[in-house]
Amino acid sequence: MKFAIISDTHDNLANVKNVINWLNKEEITLLLHCGDINSKETIKMIGDTFKGEAKFARGNADVSIEGLNEFEEVEIDGKRIAFTHFPTEANELCNTKKYDLVFHGHTHKPWESMVGECKLVNPGEAAGIYNKATFATYDTKTDKLELKIIERLNI
Repeated sequence: MKFAIISDTHDNLANVKNVINWLNKEEITLLLHCGDINSKETIKMIGDTFKGEAKFARGNADVSIEGLNEFEEVEIDGKRIAFTHFPTEANELCNTKKYDLVFHGHTHKPWESMVGECKLVNPGEAAGIYNKATFATYDTKTDKLELKIIERLNI
């Protein structure tokens, strides 16, 4: 299964809309958001336009959004996955040895590394504040992680 990972959208609704349109076109049905959503408006827009399921973790900019957890976990095709906002927590989750993949945001920089047997990934920032606006996709069947630059999406 191919799914998407996004972080640090910071209410950039135009970029979020472009990502959602691309995900719908590509028939990707799961989106993991690693926090710094900023408002319920962004969550509502994702819920109203994304044809799949979106899951959210709380970032430091999400204090006004109730019901978000520090981290979430899912299992997809036998892959144990956790996602959170902060890199320190992400490293700690990897070190539990419970997960195959851990995703995080916060630094606004795309990054991939290994912590033991756990792949640690930051999909970058979708807001495009400090760097190019990006998100990532991961395919559990091929173990392929791809960074997507939002301005280059073929929508």
